[in-house]
Amino acid sequence: MIKIMLVDDQELIRESLAFVLNTDPELEVVALAKNGQEAVELSKEKKPNIILMDIQMPIMDGITATKFIKATHPEIRIMILTTFQEIQHVIDALSIGAEGYLLKAMHPKDLIAGIKLVHTGGTLLPNDLAKILVQQIQPSVTQAVQAPTPYDLTEREVQVLECLAHGLSNKDTAERLFLSEGTVKNYISSLYHKLDVKNRLQAVNKAKEEDLI
Repeated sequence: MIKIMLVDDQELIRESLAFVLNTDPELEVVALAKNGQEAVELSKEKKPNIILMDIQMPIMDGITATKFIKATHPEIRIMILTTFQEIQHVIDALSIGAEGYLLKAMHPKDLIAGIKLVHTGGTLLPNDLAKILVQQIQPSVTQAVQAPTPYDLTEREVQVLECLAHGLSNKDTAERLFLSEGTVKNYISSLYHKLDVKNRLQAVNKAKEEDLI
């Protein structure tokens, strides 16, 4: 039996996940925590095999809680479970010993399969996130010698600009580039400033005129 603790500040998510996971005869949810501090305390008492850990929570966030738990109970395997798709969260989580990074929107069957994989010693990352992680951490010689883009746009800003050109919303852009919506909004604001435009249409038109995309 794989003992699981769920850590999330939203009661509905905790209860829903507990219901889904308890339908599998090999899994047992032994504890629920609404913040990182509770998770640290309950990990000592309940000694779960697997912890599904949210990131953004009050009192203590998931990254900090993971650090504490890994320091005292390194045998507990922790899977970061979140709606945030910013790649830096993946790097932070893996650097402190987390064994997996999952999105809450994934199918329950995939979640259960992922838990069993991690329990047997595996590390789990969605394929798309893994590809971006590799791109983020490997040295980019090509970028080092590449001439700066017109208007001093970064590679990520160009990617956001291309999404705007395809008519994607902030939410769709965030999902495609594995960013939070807030981060996408920041990139769009930066684009407006650099291109000296006031809206999406002007940004896209200028980008096409200047061969930026």
